[in-house]
Amino acid sequence: MSAKENAAVGQLFELLEARYALRVLWALKDGHPQTFRLLQDSIGSITPNTLNTRIKELRAAGLMGHGSDGYTVTAMGADLLKRLNDMQAFAAKWATSQVKSAGTVKKK
Repeated sequence: MSAKENAAVGQLFELLEARYALRVLWALKDGHPQTFRLLQDSIGSITPNTLNTRIKELRAAGLMGHGSDGYTVTAMGADLLKRLNDMQAFAAKWATSQVKSAGTVKKK
């Protein structure tokens, strides 16, 4: 990977590592527009200030937009979510392994 590509990956990671950034995008993965309130409810324990900050950052990055019906992911955001889609299956597999590991540790 070139230095330029590494820099781009680093910039994307920096954006997505911000608290709740991935959750905001993930809440919009079904493609349906959501109002601020619906988005906040979808995410859970996020404060309005944090949500507002993440929305501004994700919009500035071109991953999210706002229309008359609410917030949606842009084509670029949808592309990112498509690439992260395997995370759901992996998360289920990982969670199962964690439960098994916890059971093994307790038995010893």
